[in-house]
Amino acid sequence: MPDILYITFPVSGVETWVFIPPLVAFAVSFFTSMGGVSGAFILLPFQMSILHYTSPSVSGTNQLFNIIATPGGIWRYSKEQRMLWPLTWAVITGTLPGVVIGAWVRLEFLPDAKDFKFFAALVLLYIGGKLLVEIMQQKASRSADKKPQQTTDLSVTRIHSSCRRVSFSFNKESYSFSLPAIILLCFIVGIIGGVYGIGGGAIIAPF
Repeated sequence: MPDILYITFPVSGVETWVFIPPLVAFAVSFFTSMGGVSGAFILLPFQMSILHYTSPSVSGTNQLFNIIATPGGIWRYSKEQRMLWPLTWAVITGTLPGVVIGAWVRLEFLPDAKDFKFFAALVLLYIGGKLLVEIMQQKASRSADKKPQQTTDLSVTRIHSSCRRVSFSFNKESYSFSLPAIILLCFIVGIIGGVYGIGGGAIIAPF
């Protein structure tokens, strides 16, 4: 294989074949997009263990992608009336300070690659365990003769919000959640995401 395809990234010092990073990113995003997450939580272990990029600056999150993709996602959700704004502001309120604290924790307490890998392993173990438990619960509660109902109306309706609770209807079902609890949850997830170097969608999605 021509050496021209073997490149060195000057900032990180990573040396690899030019097609490996985009190929891995494509494979990861193909599967994780089905769950509505970017897959950054998987790309980070790949960078550290395969590409050997262990500096505290390592991150699985593509900031350029987020800047481009996020406004489009917000616009589409708003257009389709799927945007639950009280939840959005609660997530922002809790996550932003958490991410700042998490980044500080990463630099101050987890600069060593071994310690950080152990932390990352715990996060991945939690995500995998949470999803596995939910899958088992769904299989146990699913009726053999009852097929899941499908609908084309995915709009969020009948939104009622206060300082303590938010309720809404989606897919012909009613939901509600505690606003302070969501803010606290997002704050904790923000800290974990700030340490890990991801937005935290993969952590909060199982909830």
